[in-house]
Amino acid sequence: MRSLRYLMLLVFGAGICTLGIELTASRLLAPYFGTSQLIWANVIGLTLLYLTAGYTLGGRIADRRPQLGLLCTLIAVAGGFAALIPLLSQPILHWSLSAFSSYSVGVFLGSLLGVLALFSVPVTLLGMVSPFAIRLAIRDTEAAGKAAGNLYAISTLGSIIGTFLPVLLLIPLVGTALTIYIFAAGLLLIAIPGLWMERRRTAVAIASVALIAIIIIAIFPPSGPIKVADCSGCSLILEDDSAYNYIQVVERDQGAQGQMIGLVLNEGQAIHSIYYPKFAQTNNPADLLTGGPWDFYAVAPYIYPNRDPQTINSMAMVGSAAGSVPKQFLALYGSDAVVDGVEIDPRIAELGREYFAMHDVDYYHARNETPEFPNFVTHIADGRVYFAKTDRKYDIIGMDAYKQPYIPFHLTTKEFFETVRDHLNPGGVAVVNAGKPGSDYRLANVLASTMSSVFAQVYMIDVPNNFNTMIIGVPASVGDGIANFEANLARMDNPVLRHVMQQALDSNSRKLPLRRWDPSSESRVFTDDKAPVEWVIDQIILDKVNEGVE
Repeated sequence: MRSLRYLMLLVFGAGICTLGIELTASRLLAPYFGTSQLIWANVIGLTLLYLTAGYTLGGRIADRRPQLGLLCTLIAVAGGFAALIPLLSQPILHWSLSAFSSYSVGVFLGSLLGVLALFSVPVTLLGMVSPFAIRLAIRDTEAAGKAAGNLYAISTLGSIIGTFLPVLLLIPLVGTALTIYIFAAGLLLIAIPGLWMERRRTAVAIASVALIAIIIIAIFPPSGPIKVADCSGCSLILEDDSAYNYIQVVERDQGAQGQMIGLVLNEGQAIHSIYYPKFAQTNNPADLLTGGPWDFYAVAPYIYPNRDPQTINSMAMVGSAAGSVPKQFLALYGSDAVVDGVEIDPRIAELGREYFAMHDVDYYHARNETPEFPNFVTHIADGRVYFAKTDRKYDIIGMDAYKQPYIPFHLTTKEFFETVRDHLNPGGVAVVNAGKPGSDYRLANVLASTMSSVFAQVYMIDVPNNFNTMIIGVPASVGDGIANFEANLARMDNPVLRHVMQQALDSNSRKLPLRRWDPSSESRVFTDDKAPVEWVIDQIILDKVNEGVE
C-alpha cells in the first residue's frame, strides 16, 4: 500500500511538472519569438512528440527492469535536465535576435527548434513515468484496469494543476527561470525518497547535490536583464513578466522632444505605448504627439460634416496599454470627457500609472486623492467581454489590442465589428490600427473588407513614417468623407488637431492620403467561424523574408 501511494505521488508530481514545463516553455520563448499560434503549435506539437516517445520507451524499459529505484532515477534525471534549460537556452535565444534584424528564416527556425529541443530530455523522461508506474502497480491482471485508471487519473489531476500553477501564480510571482527551477527541484524532491528506499546511495547523493545546486541558482540567479532594450537607441528601465506578456519599459533621448518612455512587449517588434514626460511641465497636448498611430484616433470623427471638438466627448480604447491614446484624448477634449480604457493585462495598467502618467481613477484612489479625470476608467478585460457587459455608447471606439505581428482572431471578425457598431453614438466612428509593412496592404485590406460588411463607409489613413494604417468605420453614410474632413480642417481652431488632420491628408512616397477604401482590393469577410488572419500575416512575413534574402 505504501508503494502504491508513493507511485501515485510520483505520477502526480510528473503530471504537474510536465504541463508546468510546457506552459513555461512558451513564456521562455515569448521575449524572442512572441506568443503567436505558430509558437504555441510548435510547443504543443513537440511536447506531444516527446511524450509519445516517453510512453513507448517507458513501457518497454519497465517490462525489462520493473524497479522503483530506476523510475525514481529517471525522474531525478528529468529534474536535472529541466534545471539546465534556463542556462542553456540563453545563448540560443540571443542568437535568435539576429533573425529579426536580418530576416533570416534559417536562424529563426534553428533557434526556435534549438530551444524546444532542450525540453526533449525532461519531457520524454516524464512521459515514461505513467507506463512505468502502472507496470509497478499491477500485481495481478484482475486489478490491472483499476490500477491503470487510478494512476492515469492522478496524473491527469497533476496535469490540470500544472496547467494553471505557472500561469496564474508562479510566473507572475517569481518569473520564468525561477519557475523552471521550482519544477526541477520538485522532481528531485519526489525522487529522493524512492532512491533512498532502494539503497541507491550514489544516486541519492547526486540528486541531493543537484537539488542544492538548483536552490542556490534560484536564490542567486545570474544578474542582468533577459535582453537589452528592444528599440533603437533605447535603454532599459524595467523588465517584467506578467500572466500575459514579457514587458520592457524603455527610455530614449528624443532631442528637442526630451525624454521618451516606451512600452515594449514580447519579441519587441513594436512599441505599444509612448509618453513624453515633458508634457508634465508644459501641459501642451502637442507634447503628447508621438508621430505614430496613437495620434490619429482623435481626428477620425472629422469624417462627418460640420464636426467640431465640442461634439466629441467619449471614447473607448480596446488595448489601451499604458494609456497613450486616452491621455491624448483627455488633453484634447477636456478632463471631464468619458474615457474607458480596456486592457487585458493588469500589470501593463500598473506600469502605465507608474511610468506613463496614466492618471485614471484608480491612480488617484490609490493615493486617496480626488481624480483629475473623474471619467477615465481602466477596465481589465478582453475587448469583446467588455462590450458584452456594457450598454455604454461612444463617439470613438479605438482598437489596438493586436500583438505584433499577430492579431487575436476574435477581434477581426464581422461579429466583433457588429458589437462595436452597436456601441457607437450617432456620429461615432470605429478606428482600427493595422500593420502595413512597406506598401503591403493585405492585412489592412482584409480588415477593411470585414468592416465594410458592417459599416456603411470605410476610410483609411496611412501613418507617416510608420508601418501602420488606420481603418475608420462609419455606421451611416457621411457623403464625401474626404471633403468633410478638409472642410473641418479649414475651420479647426485647435492647433494640435489641425496638425494631425493635415498629416492625414498629406501624401508622399511612403504613404497615401486619407481616402475611402476601395472594395476591389479585397472581398473576404472574416467571421467567428472562419478568420484565417494568421495565414494573411504569415504570407506577409514570408514575403518580407524573401525580400531580405534577395
